[in-house]
Amino acid sequence: MNVPLQSLTGGVESFMKSPSWVTRSLLGLLLLLAFVALEWLSSIHEFMSVPITPWNPALGVVFAFMLLAGPLYGLALFAGVTLSEFFVLKTELHWPIIVAMAAIIALVYGAAAVVTRRVLRLDAGLYHLRDLFVLLAGGIVAAIVTSTLVAMLLLLDDRIEIGNVLVAAMPLLVGDIIGIGVMTPMTLRLVMLLQGRASLSGYSRPLALEIAFYAAFGCVALWIITRGGDDASGLKYFYLLFVPVVLAAVRHGFDGACIALATTQFALVALMHHFGYDAQSFTEMQTLMLVLTGTALVVGAVVSDRKNTAYLMQIAEEKLREKEAEAVQAARFSLVSGMASALAHEINQPMTAARALARSAHHILSEPSPDMSRASANIANAIAQIDHASGVVRRMREFLRRGRPLISTVDVHDMLRDALTLARPEANARGVELTFSVGPGITFAHGDRIQLQQVILNLARNAMEAISPALQTGGRVQVSATAHANPRRIEFAVTDNGPGIAPDLASKLFEPLTTSKREGLGLGLSISQSIVEAHGGRIWLESSDAGKTEFRFTLPLERT
Repeated sequence: MNVPLQSLTGGVESFMKSPSWVTRSLLGLLLLLAFVALEWLSSIHEFMSVPITPWNPALGVVFAFMLLAGPLYGLALFAGVTLSEFFVLKTELHWPIIVAMAAIIALVYGAAAVVTRRVLRLDAGLYHLRDLFVLLAGGIVAAIVTSTLVAMLLLLDDRIEIGNVLVAAMPLLVGDIIGIGVMTPMTLRLVMLLQGRASLSGYSRPLALEIAFYAAFGCVALWIITRGGDDASGLKYFYLLFVPVVLAAVRHGFDGACIALATTQFALVALMHHFGYDAQSFTEMQTLMLVLTGTALVVGAVVSDRKNTAYLMQIAEEKLREKEAEAVQAARFSLVSGMASALAHEINQPMTAARALARSAHHILSEPSPDMSRASANIANAIAQIDHASGVVRRMREFLRRGRPLISTVDVHDMLRDALTLARPEANARGVELTFSVGPGITFAHGDRIQLQQVILNLARNAMEAISPALQTGGRVQVSATAHANPRRIEFAVTDNGPGIAPDLASKLFEPLTTSKREGLGLGLSISQSIVEAHGGRIWLESSDAGKTEFRFTLPLERT
């Protein structure tokens, strides 16, 4: 039976603690009838008007409801003990002693229920090994206290000697403990099943065969144990019962242990009653049963605890996957937003340049004597700017789809020349001299031509925008490429003679949205860093000094 890991007390206690006195009275009456019926079934031996059969299932059932619904249902225990003494056992004890004994039992177990639930914080669902230990500890202490007080009470009857009380005390103690150990967990789990907190959906043919095996093995073991009749010679074979009960606990956890123990206990009591076992042999057998009960319950609780832990881990993993999916979705939105800003930043510059060139060409052509060569050059340059913007969009779309640059063989000299050709109109408009040089031994590299040009253009335009407000004339931007070994790489440098970069800004230049320009987006260097790193290189600020500001980035010569 697979039980969802949630508290049992919600639905059950809301019913049993209903403010309706009719509901409480009905439940109390049902518990009273169940107590009397179980007392009638389980009471076999009597010694000097004292029941000494070491098997008290009625107490275990009522104690379970006291744990669930509070000590008020101890009234059912009080009434059940009183009625059983008069009408089931037909005791010869005086009625004040019977009433006092019933009161002791009800009060002690009521107090045990309160302490166990409210002080020791027992979870009545018994989902963890700790809850089982708390339940058994509370039941054992209550049984010891009850047996002691009842024994002292019986001494008030002049017909009962102290030796007889000591004879009856041990069976009473064992009966209470085993009744709680077997019936209380069983009742708690049964109530949970009736409330829909557990299911028997796991039933299948293999499970039926498994139950049949347990039943067959248990029957054989019980026959071997009790075949000697009313003597205790079969006690040495009692360990055979451990096999089906512990196997059920290992296979099906706490529920399997409860069912197996209850079935075995009822069958064992019935057989011992049938063969007429005396009280001493019965007590010895029940003592061994008590050991089996503790063993099976602990094994079942450990197995269920591990299953519940695995269940919690599964829930946590499912929630984690849901959060990861949400994070991925959020990252996609963030990526789309970031790429939209990046596209706006990268397309804005060539489109602005193309617009300016087109307006210049239009102005030239509208003059009386137009300079056709100049107009043609402006139009050609505007077309190149538009082509570059189109290439940026295409490469960025491919980069998003592929997750990496579109690598091809790139002529370094031609790549730099074309990049500066795109930047030259802006350089001329700002009065900045724009030059480039390629060191010896450099011919080809491997990379995405459009994206590498984009990096060069970003660095060159940043340099020109920094120079223009600071210098009226004499502004210079130098782009160079040099070869290096160990490892083999090309190192590009963009140097300008502008005002330099403030130290507080230099430390965070490559962070998105970092800019010193009034209308800048602060994405150029961040995008450039992404492109360079996607090519297997790195980019950095070499110098921030005024008059010799320099950015550098590397490009590996080996294919990546």
